[in-house]
Amino acid sequence: MILVFGKTGQVATSLGGGRGVTRLGRQEADLTDPQACAEAIRSAKPTMVINAAAYTAVDKAESEEALAHTINADAPGAMAVTAAELEVPFVHISTDYVFDGSGTEPWTPSDITGPVGAYGRTKLAGEEAVRAAGGPHAILRTSWVFSRTGSNFLKTMLRVGAQKDVLDVVDDQFGGPTPAPEIAQACLSIAFALRGDPEKSGTYHFSGYDDVSWADFAKTIFAEAGIKCKINRIPTSEYPTPAVRPENSRLDCSKTSEVFGIKRPSWLSGLRTALAEMRG
Repeated sequence: MILVFGKTGQVATSLGGGRGVTRLGRQEADLTDPQACAEAIRSAKPTMVINAAAYTAVDKAESEEALAHTINADAPGAMAVTAAELEVPFVHISTDYVFDGSGTEPWTPSDITGPVGAYGRTKLAGEEAVRAAGGPHAILRTSWVFSRTGSNFLKTMLRVGAQKDVLDVVDDQFGGPTPAPEIAQACLSIAFALRGDPEKSGTYHFSGYDDVSWADFAKTIFAEAGIKCKINRIPTSEYPTPAVRPENSRLDCSKTSEVFGIKRPSWLSGLRTALAEMRG
């Protein structure tokens, strides 16, 4: 049985139920109680564990860092320790926010981290806790997650774009939009691979191709959805937020391809699939 932490998030929803997958929501495992998360694993006795739950309110984390740390660091650490005790693979989803967002080259898994905000700091602490547990594990860093469910850039653009003739969108932040269903499939593939070969444990990157700016992503969303709203490209300085956003969220995913045979997914294909599903 595959135990998934997360029930309503984008990746957890994509992991679905049935087929030996059990998803735990807040009622079954409250991430503000790390030991409850550990006990959920002990009780379920799964063959593998995937943590697809997190505190993801990037701006709010600036004023709630202690809470974000409990959810993003202490809880995954407790999960990882318990999974290690049971000798089952643990796959943990992380983020490009563990880097400082400088430069233009894609970040590799071995690059020096340097988060510039509370969210990134708590996610990095979670990575460190997972590694310290010592069990078979994979930390999968991803970026710009979107799907037909949950709160994400795609759904925001569809809503706002339908209401406006012109929309300001940041054009100096770059990354690879990543379809949540592809992340879910990657987590499953990696978990199964770790069962057969725990030596593949480590930190990996996974994002969609090609890397684009938020403005270009929005432009493509409007084109594919038939929305007439025009894009006004602006610098980050004209869209201030409580938390600093990384200008460079590009991720080098070659290690993931080499070790697991998992290629970067096409975000355009994922976008078209999500739009088709939303249309019903």
